[in-house]
Amino acid sequence: MTALRPEIAQTQADETPTVDQQGPGLVGLHESIATLLASRGQWRQAYQHLRSALDLVHADQDEQPRVPEQLRREVDRLRREHAEAREQSLRDSLTDSYNRRYLDQRLIDLLAEHGACRHGLAVALIDLDWFKQVNDTFGHLLGDRVLQRVVELLQQGLPEAAFCARYGGEEFVLVLPRVDAATAVEIAEAARERVERHAWQEIAPGLRVTVSAGLAYEPPADEAPQRPAVSAEQQLLRADSLLYTAKQSGRNAVAYRADGRVRLAGAAAGRRAITETRVLGYY
Repeated sequence: MTALRPEIAQTQADETPTVDQQGPGLVGLHESIATLLASRGQWRQAYQHLRSALDLVHADQDEQPRVPEQLRREVDRLRREHAEAREQSLRDSLTDSYNRRYLDQRLIDLLAEHGACRHGLAVALIDLDWFKQVNDTFGHLLGDRVLQRVVELLQQGLPEAAFCARYGGEEFVLVLPRVDAATAVEIAEAARERVERHAWQEIAPGLRVTVSAGLAYEPPADEAPQRPAVSAEQQLLRADSLLYTAKQSGRNAVAYRADGRVRLAGAAAGRRAITETRVLGYY
């Protein structure tokens, strides 16, 4: 069969033939178009042509015993490859956590849903303490292993719908939908504590790793009706400001805001010095 020019394939990809348009070789034509479209990454159009081919085969009982199973396998393969490719495009290649692209998209969606939700939404920005010293002392390969292990520890015990994403470098974000303020603090503090208590010496003698976190919490709309809606960027900025507070207040701590004041969670709560950074519009 003569290969179709891309512009013809694209035109036909937008038009799904009906059974009335059957003719000799039409099943093969759909299969050829689907193959071409799949090779160009146009998975949805390729899938439509395979479905059209399958419909035509079902209408032709003479071909039904041989072709339908082949088409079903091809459709399943295309759908599986498409799903795998999309998932990989949203994952960080080193740590297998979600990447910044997924974080930005998902956080925008969650904040859009937040107005109709009776639960809060928390974002914890987490940074490894003194990570440059880890790389300088133990090497970058071991530093990569540390990042991978930290992600594993951060993801342990996360509630349903929560996720971890790599923000950049040695910074990660825990997104915690449908939680109240106290639960959000408990989750972030438990993650910090897991990292601190991990047996890092098993990776390298003398290795010690801790993290600091800033936790920004958005209450349900019915609890704070006068509070203006925030964007994903604003919530991340607030978390970043609180992360800076945790760093300046001694590191290895989770900083959050409650009753208009910045506080430190867990064992760090007894520290006297809390260096607060103001963020415009922060309530």
